[in-house]
Amino acid sequence: MSAAEVTRGELAWLDGRYLPRADLALPVGDAGFVLGATVTEQLRTFDGRVFLPIDHARRLQASLDAVGIGPEVSCDELLAAAAKVAAHNQKLATTTAGDRVPDVGVVIFVTPGDLAAQHGGRGGPARAAIHSFPLAFGMWADAYDTGLALRSVSVSQVPETCWPLHAKVRSRLHYFLADREAHAIEPGARAVLAHADGRISETSTANIAIVRERRVVTPPASDALGGVSLACTRRLATEAGIPWSERSLTRADLTSADEILLTSTPNCILPVTRFDGRPVGTGSPGPVFRTLLGAWSRLVGLDVAGQARAWAETAVLP
Repeated sequence: MSAAEVTRGELAWLDGRYLPRADLALPVGDAGFVLGATVTEQLRTFDGRVFLPIDHARRLQASLDAVGIGPEVSCDELLAAAAKVAAHNQKLATTTAGDRVPDVGVVIFVTPGDLAAQHGGRGGPARAAIHSFPLAFGMWADAYDTGLALRSVSVSQVPETCWPLHAKVRSRLHYFLADREAHAIEPGARAVLAHADGRISETSTANIAIVRERRVVTPPASDALGGVSLACTRRLATEAGIPWSERSLTRADLTSADEILLTSTPNCILPVTRFDGRPVGTGSPGPVFRTLLGAWSRLVGLDVAGQARAWAETAVLP
């Protein structure tokens, strides 16, 4: 079924065909469900267009190669389908006022297919699926002004001996447990995951960077998943004349930082103003964050924080 043939309701995509989003389903015996063996990529739109598709396609391909899952379609085909799904579904999204159309998040995921042990000894080909959803601006809109809280937790990052760190996958129980621990210590706080030897890695939803004396430092690729938004922020920092480097970070580096930054696809860049119960720097979003947020807004052609604030209290109806 083509995208044009599915004219009512939200679209999804599964293994080369478009279908109503409500009909998107995988067998419970799919290895992606049974084992959590799923490679994924999340994108978002700006003004209705998928942002940084080439960067996301490269990371998706690297993840598939690392895990050894080979879908029957190329990453270019997946990104083209994602663009169609996003464009179609964004046009359907309305508000209670009915006056504007929000941007959406788009998810691509690929599984190994049917697990042979649950399908009579016969496995199946890899499955690939795409769906979209309205961005939950209300979850982070205030953070542009007030910042976020981070907490150290006892849950460690998964070691490289378990699976390649550069593969973006859905095996995320450690994220769930880490955030649960952080929330128990400080309601609303997010967890910072570190390796067993103390090297800072990432949060459950974002890459992390510190600022000291107007210089940005991030963990190297050996310590954290390479972020598409992090790489974009680095390009913006370079254009703004802000020095940027990579080295392994420790809890002490976060404690003594002038600023802490988080980068991720849905919200681009956010400031951290509390770490382990203490203020970061002045306790307010800092000048490097402000500079980089402004650069993000100019890049995408809209006020990133303003968009989030405008939609934070708006009900989005499919």
